[in-house]
Amino acid sequence: MSFHSMWAELLPVGRSSASGGYRRFAWTDADTDCRAWFEDQARARGLAHEVDRNGNQWAWLGDPAEGDAVVTGSHLDSVPDGGAFDGPLGVVSAFAALDELRARDARLTRPLAIVNFGDEEGARFGLACVGSRLTAGQLTREQAHRLTDGDGVTLPRAMEAAGYDPDAVGPDPERLARIGAFVELHVEQGRALDLSGDPVGIASAIWPHGRWRFDFRGEANHAGTTRLADRRDPMLSYAETVLAARREAELAGAVATFGKIAVEPNGVNAIPSLVRGWLDSRAEDQTRLDTVVGGIEKAARSHADAHGIDLDVVRESFTPVVEFDHALRDELARILGTDTGLTVPVLGTGAGHDAGILSGSIPTAMLFVRNPTGVSHSPAESASEDDCVAGVLALADVLEGLACR
Repeated sequence: MSFHSMWAELLPVGRSSASGGYRRFAWTDADTDCRAWFEDQARARGLAHEVDRNGNQWAWLGDPAEGDAVVTGSHLDSVPDGGAFDGPLGVVSAFAALDELRARDARLTRPLAIVNFGDEEGARFGLACVGSRLTAGQLTREQAHRLTDGDGVTLPRAMEAAGYDPDAVGPDPERLARIGAFVELHVEQGRALDLSGDPVGIASAIWPHGRWRFDFRGEANHAGTTRLADRRDPMLSYAETVLAARREAELAGAVATFGKIAVEPNGVNAIPSLVRGWLDSRAEDQTRLDTVVGGIEKAARSHADAHGIDLDVVRESFTPVVEFDHALRDELARILGTDTGLTVPVLGTGAGHDAGILSGSIPTAMLFVRNPTGVSHSPAESASEDDCVAGVLALADVLEGLACR
């Protein structure tokens, strides 16, 4: 089956007719359909399909017990109303790359596997990369069991409803010990390749990033009868902090976003008593990130003081810089540069991935496919057919270079 036919078959699954985006959330009907599609692709190629204790799907060519396997793949779930490419491009390209290797009559000397990691986006339970975190021991069973979605459904209940055993989840060091290299292909979530004119790139590192909650507490009052001079309006301090975040990010060459807000009492005719905003900030290195977040907090406290507002700042999550395995990254560059003559730039990324989670346990690397708009986590996310095919061929070259040596 060609890349194009696989892509067309998967494209309607979990797509919203209202937004045109995808709602493939963990342990829902759309997720079940995606998993069925993955199993069908594995069976059609004579691959051994299995689901591990954490709900991740694997399709094996060769005996995994031999060890030193080369693994590729990504995820099939989505953010709310996300794009078609983030995740699925890596899984579809993996099957297409295997088809390409077979068309070349390539002879594997190492086991090869394709993986679909579960709940990468964290759209339902609020934590990204649940499947790979559990596997790598970065999330315990107890922590996973405490995860709850917006409707109050716990992760264990959701897994049971989908036919999986939540009591089995947990670290899987034996499985990781089988893997000698993991290469994840992903659509670029930015415009670096579009600006350089290259269809494919290699990841150097994932920027350090984190999320901080800013709680601005003022005094609720009537919007029509309270004089401006008498107000303790936390929305003013919040708004000024949003602008400060943009300024600090620009100065440091980083990114900072207030993308989520909660307001109490949330009435049109009421001055808020609480404005809670969540900051997401990412930078090329730790020093720049500290500078940006420190500058934002300093500005927030200054604006809060000026308006008589109380402020609490809580760091809710943080991920340090993830350097992909240098030897594996250099090997990808050699295979794609020296062996094929391609110009393949090496670039960093501000987005998290399963490959980043696994990098602390096994050698990992990433390939990026050009995204002409740079838009991601949106229905506007895109990649041309020619660039998708270029990504498949690059991945096939990499797999051949790693697994057929």
